Amino acid sequence: MESKTVNTSIKVALGIAIALFVGLGVFSTSLYKEKVENEKVLVDEKTKVLNELNQMAVQYDVAMRENKVVNQNLVEAKARIESLIDSLKVSETNVKSLWKFKKKYLALQKEMDFILTENDKLKVENQLLATTLDSTKVDYELKLAERTTFTDSLLVQNTALVDIVEGAAVLSANSMNVTGVIERSSGKQIPTERARRSDKIRICFTVAKNKLVQVGDKELFVQVIDPKNNILGVNEQITFGEEVLNYSLISKFNYENQSLPICEYLAKKNDDVDFEKGTYKVNVFNGKELVTSSQFTMK
Repeated sequence: MESKTVNTSIKVALGIAIALFVGLGVFSTSLYKEKVENEKVLVDEKTKVLNELNQMAVQYDVAMRENKVVNQNLVEAKARIESLIDSLKVSETNVKSLWKFKKKYLALQKEMDFILTENDKLKVENQLLATTLDSTKVDYELKLAERTTFTDSLLVQNTALVDIVEGAAVLSANSMNVTGVIERSSGKQIPTERARRSDKIRICFTVAKNKLVQVGDKELFVQVIDPKNNILGVNEQITFGEEVLNYSLISKFNYENQSLPICEYLAKKNDDVDFEKGTYKVNVFNGKELVTSSQFTMK
């Protein structure tokens, strides 16, 4: 009877032990599964934080590319993110470590929101400033173009005015009167139309008043052409550029910006040769420019 009781006790104890062993195994398995699941959650969370930090770094890169003038705050904030990424990659994967990095990430997220908002404001201000500068540049260029056009126009006008003044600042002559004269021994002169009786040809004209002409010694070239188309007097040549002028005499005088009557005389070649009968032509030149002309006839 006692033997049967002992066997029963052993069986009960063995059953309890087996149950405890099975329970422990189940509990250990459960703990292992929980540990694996927790580690997977921690790894996923760590990966998520790394991805979010990388996205933040990309946002800073975009912000810096959009700004011609790089904001130093952007550079420093991006450097802090990159440092945190490097630290997180080599950190232990546990709750304490991950929570520490999560807190730093959240702080950097707030910092990024503030910096990017300020950066957007700065970008808008820079755009407005660039627009203002462009507008100012356009206004300046327009004003400069207007001033240049005005200056060019003024230069053209001044050049034209100089040309007009220079064109007007020349001697001119008028009121020409030409006739033959008989010259007495007393010096008295008697006008005549007779070629045979004329001792000289008197050529009178008036140099006109011109305030634009500089005062001083001046000269005009007188050309007398007889009826046979011969040039009387000295018949010498003077060259003006490519033009050649044959003249009979040079009329020299002092000009003082006032009308000046002038008479010049052309004597016969010699006493034995009379002037030709017919029409004579007389020209007065200022340089190469003809200033007055006349004709007269001797019988």
